[in-house]
Amino acid sequence: MKKLLNWLDTNLIKILTLGYIFVIPLYPKLPVSMVNYTYIAIRVEDFYVAALVGIFIVQLLRRKIKLQTRLLIPFVIFWVAVSISYLWGFYVQKTIIINHLGLLHALRRIEYMSAFFIFASSIQSKKNFLSYFRVVIAALLTVSLYGVGQKFLGWPAVQTMNPEYAKGYILILDANARISSTFGGHYDLAAYLVFLLPLVLAAWIYFKNKWVYFLIFTLSLFCLILTASRVSYGAYIVSTMLFLIFARKWKMLLIVALVTGGLTLTSGTLTNRLTRTFQQKQIFIDKRTGQTTVPRKLNPNELPVGDYVINKTSTENGATDVNSLSLQSKDAKQAIDQIREDIRARARQDGRTLTQKQEEQLLQETLRNLKVVTTMLPDISFATRLQVEWPRAIKAFIKYPILGKGPSAITEATDNDFLRWLGEFGLFGTLSFLAILFLMAKELFLAIRSSQKDENILLLAVLFSMFGLLINATYIDVFEASKVAYQFWMIMGLFIGFTQLKKLPIAVSKPPIRPKKK
Repeated sequence: MKKLLNWLDTNLIKILTLGYIFVIPLYPKLPVSMVNYTYIAIRVEDFYVAALVGIFIVQLLRRKIKLQTRLLIPFVIFWVAVSISYLWGFYVQKTIIINHLGLLHALRRIEYMSAFFIFASSIQSKKNFLSYFRVVIAALLTVSLYGVGQKFLGWPAVQTMNPEYAKGYILILDANARISSTFGGHYDLAAYLVFLLPLVLAAWIYFKNKWVYFLIFTLSLFCLILTASRVSYGAYIVSTMLFLIFARKWKMLLIVALVTGGLTLTSGTLTNRLTRTFQQKQIFIDKRTGQTTVPRKLNPNELPVGDYVINKTSTENGATDVNSLSLQSKDAKQAIDQIREDIRARARQDGRTLTQKQEEQLLQETLRNLKVVTTMLPDISFATRLQVEWPRAIKAFIKYPILGKGPSAITEATDNDFLRWLGEFGLFGTLSFLAILFLMAKELFLAIRSSQKDENILLLAVLFSMFGLLINATYIDVFEASKVAYQFWMIMGLFIGFTQLKKLPIAVSKPPIRPKKK
């Protein structure tokens, strides 16, 4: 018994970190306790991370493990920036309305990033690093298999994409739904896959079981395509193709391009969303009020156009009066239907019931005062960012440039991490966070220069994984998506811990050389 306890004491952190690699991406986002005034919940993963951090600190104090202090100061500076932003926003600026939300938003940044030091400190040998790396790939395989099962076998999903779903409902996705696997939504899953796919390619190059890693790559790529996330798809294309070009793997580049093209054509949802990102539409402008009517017909299987008009003033200046010909188009007929519904809605609000003649008179009066112009419009997803989310963050930064408005002060999503950092934490927090990313990239780059060719592949891959995730961050808050953030800091901790080993390169497992018999 004593021997078992000693073994457990020695290996407890390793057991928990290996569990972390599987628990975080695979356990569904079922809430344990909902947080008031938000649909963000406390979940099992929070308790697991808290237990891991607590045990790690105890083992540190007992000197059972040594803290990897590389980059500790930049991390602490960022945590200080977040803390000051929270305290200043709540107590001085009064921009954080609900105290516990600001506090929880600040603490979760520290929670996500704590994994970096735990995993960096866990790398004690080259063999140790490779073991962790293989487990990360195994977890990815499991996530991908579940995603395919979700699409074709009806396996359930737990999503957090709206307040009602976030309560923990078990969902069965319909044929047109985008998969989320074990993640809270398709965007989160897609960002995770973007980050891991270059690492799978590196494993394909580095390890011996080529076909195994090729199949894992293909399956994971198929899941990415099933998410139909356009920005993640673009981030994948850029990051993986550049990785293979820098690695000079021309044959693999051709194979990956062919596989990507073939799988992309299997997804009508992704190709449809790509082609509908910008749509040519006739828009109708009321000369009296300036109100713009954008014709649209809502269809759950199609991405509708948004209301955002690029260069609105110049576009409106090019508008012409409507005539009988311009009212014959498909867009015009949809616009007329929308205007008719608006007339009926206003009448109901006023407590009136219109006769058919009155309704037709109001419709014709409105049409006589319309101008029409044909222009390119972004889809509703992009338009929402351009109209609401991004301007809100920019306004917060302009008003509070140094410390920002405070964590949680610009609502739960900005859908652009760079703008979110600026809006919430100002220049102090944003620059300190970007400094961490820069210093990690620098560590990896220096390690590439000092290691042998085989090991360069692994280090180069994680650099391009970072790059892909940063592209993704221009459209999604990936560093605030819990499962993605946990995985990012964990994997970066593994690689930075690896670069700090005294002996690079990694020893590849090869059979011992036996002396020749005389």
